[in-house]
Amino acid sequence: MKHLLTLFLFSLIFASCSQLEKKANGKNTSVSDYFNYGDTGVQSAGIKMISIETPVGKFKVWTKRFGNNPLIKILLLHGGPAATSEYMECFESFFPKEGFEFYEYDQLGSFRSDKPTDSSLWTTDRFVEEVEQVRKAIGADKNNFYLLGNSWGGILAMSYALKYQDNMKGLIVANMMASCPDYGKYADEVLSKQMDPKVLEEVRALEAKGDFANPRYMELLLPNFYNQHLCRLPEWPEPVNRSFSHTNNEIYVMMQGPSEFGIAGRLANWDVKARLKELKLPTLMVGAKFDTMDPLAMEEQSKLVQHGRYLYCPNGSHLAMWDDQQVFMDGVIKFINDVDAGRF
Repeated sequence: MKHLLTLFLFSLIFASCSQLEKKANGKNTSVSDYFNYGDTGVQSAGIKMISIETPVGKFKVWTKRFGNNPLIKILLLHGGPAATSEYMECFESFFPKEGFEFYEYDQLGSFRSDKPTDSSLWTTDRFVEEVEQVRKAIGADKNNFYLLGNSWGGILAMSYALKYQDNMKGLIVANMMASCPDYGKYADEVLSKQMDPKVLEEVRALEAKGDFANPRYMELLLPNFYNQHLCRLPEWPEPVNRSFSHTNNEIYVMMQGPSEFGIAGRLANWDVKARLKELKLPTLMVGAKFDTMDPLAMEEQSKLVQHGRYLYCPNGSHLAMWDDQQVFMDGVIKFINDVDAGRF
């Protein structure tokens, strides 16, 4: 009996050790290998400030690396513009288990990156060139580079792919339509009509006056729009609140407008829908039932690209990565694994 117990305990220990071996991309990789970034000197938990060139000088952007996988490198593009990658920390609960190498990244002007004040920097084209420099810095290329963009990050991801898709292996656009005019029309003609008419009347009155700084504006939008279409969880996750509290509002308003309730600013006329047919790389479009973006438009986009797939989150909103998390993560992970295995 004693020998049987010893054998049982040994098998448990062996099984536990085996859990530390992850089969990734056809080869076994130990946990120590996965977290070996080849750093020398002082270790920094994967955090690196990457230098970028801009038309008005050199600056640095904040990145944090997770994992070591030369076959799958995923760069996360946060929304806003000028929110932070903090709300994308939920990927830390899913991607490491898959053996993916991925990067959280605060774009220029965002909380942990440099914050220059030259307004000429805040254009989609300039951000595209920034992403290209970050790609080079993380050693990603056409054999391993995936972009995952949410909201404004989706605009940036599509814009980048239309110029640099030859440097990519896969594209994931989460909760972002390819036409800002269509997005504004959907907010005006569909989402606004789901509001209490009295609430909508007061919101429109404040907007007509340009009184966006009035606390009443967000008092109305938070329960009647944001909690319905941005994140439907009864209590917003701490990383979401932290990210939004760190948003650079000057850049956000300049590019997006004063709220998520429609679109204004420099992005108001951004529209690449007619160009999606140029995208030949594997592409996943993610839509959600309660999103600020029309889920039917997201499905259509998956058919406009040459090699597209659609992921629908039936309980999700604009942050479906949080409020329809399992559906979102399962679909995204399956897409990446399918592309990596040549099954797409």
